[in-house]
Amino acid sequence: MAHGSSTHHHAPASAAPPDPRRWTALALISVAQFMLILDVTVVNVALPDIGTDLALSRTGLTWAVTAYTLFFGGLMLLGGRLADTFGARRTMLVGLSVFTTASLATGLAQNEALLLGGRIAQGVGAALLSPAALSTVATTFHGSERNKALGIWGALGGAGFASGVLLGGVLTAGPGWRWVFFVNVPVGLVLLGTLPMVVRGHSARPSGQRLDLLGAGTVTAATAAFIYGMINAGDDGWSAAGTLVPLAAAVLLYGAFGWIERAVKAPLMHVTMLARRPVAAGAFLMLVASGLLISLFFLGSQYLQHARDISALETGLLFLPAALGTGVGAHVAGRLVGSLGTRPVAAAGLALVAAGAGLLTGLSADGRVGLELLPGIVIAAAGVGPVFVAASTSALAHVEHSEAGLASGVINTFHELGAAIGVAVASTIAATGLADVPSIDGFTTAFTVFAVTAAAAALVSLWLVPPGKPQMTVGPHAH
Repeated sequence: MAHGSSTHHHAPASAAPPDPRRWTALALISVAQFMLILDVTVVNVALPDIGTDLALSRTGLTWAVTAYTLFFGGLMLLGGRLADTFGARRTMLVGLSVFTTASLATGLAQNEALLLGGRIAQGVGAALLSPAALSTVATTFHGSERNKALGIWGALGGAGFASGVLLGGVLTAGPGWRWVFFVNVPVGLVLLGTLPMVVRGHSARPSGQRLDLLGAGTVTAATAAFIYGMINAGDDGWSAAGTLVPLAAAVLLYGAFGWIERAVKAPLMHVTMLARRPVAAGAFLMLVASGLLISLFFLGSQYLQHARDISALETGLLFLPAALGTGVGAHVAGRLVGSLGTRPVAAAGLALVAAGAGLLTGLSADGRVGLELLPGIVIAAAGVGPVFVAASTSALAHVEHSEAGLASGVINTFHELGAAIGVAVASTIAATGLADVPSIDGFTTAFTVFAVTAAAAALVSLWLVPPGKPQMTVGPHAH
């Protein structure tokens, strides 16, 4: 990894020829990111089997999903800062090593504590890998090529969400649920061997300043408290101390995080970055889109297997059209953002999610699953793809090269925290559907809430997302 003087940081991009290995690098980095996103949803179909084998309660089932996304999201800003400080390639490889090792440990888990510990470690590895990977994409490609690369990135991320459900079904029905984690190990080892050969080592920029570990811990604790309170509400009600105390603690901790970020010399996140409209819009879109998509898959999988007794493999296959829908939606959006602008793409995507979720409010206890579930899930998933692309494009369109890692960290943080919060909310609203004797009302109530949320978000996006077409920062600097 290069550690030369920083004089070449400020050469304009046009002075350096494009890296001939950049598309190979994008392919490998995308596989790594695909694996991280896959692990958000791959457990969904496996959950009933995991729950039976390890005797998990509804709370344990919910944490099996949210423990990963919580640490993935909560430490993402720290990962972005590490990528900016020590170099993206080094941070990416460390994160990949941690994630691969943790995947092996999770697959070997013999009880709830070991399973959740493994999921937390996976989240830590992902938090290092993902912002470094996106930063590498944003700094390797320039101009129209960058829009194309970010479109591919968005499509893979969205499809990874949905494909996880399919792969989870195939692996759970075949070699067993442990393989939803073991499958990461050979992929991780191949990537560790090949990435250093094609990703150019950018110079690190040691700042000499201490990393903001307090800020990272505070924002993770705040979200953990919020999720704990939300999950508890499903068991003990909204007025119970076990619900109100964690929710109040979350509010105080988020406030403390804001204060810490203004007080420390090298904050994880300049709170003022969220005051920039394009970044705020990207963060909002990412929070809503990932929250809605992961919740739809979480509840869709529970509905099929728990309420309708459909096998893991069939459940996975039923989600295949949704996987394709997300990828196609993101691909089309990657082209439309350049010609129509970010705002109409975001609003149209959210409107589709609302329409899809609206169709799911008609689920029954004995109707034909293909007719009742599929159209709604596919339409909603196809709508989420464009929102992911609009979020990334909006946030990264106006940031300086030196802040690429930080901005991508902010956006990815909201991607994962949205997923963690979404599942906790979904689990609570649909608690009666996840009980030992499931009630369909729990599911239909939750889908109604999703439809209203998506429609409201579409209206907000018309006001929040900046008008016009995104112009990527002119002449980004090359390393």
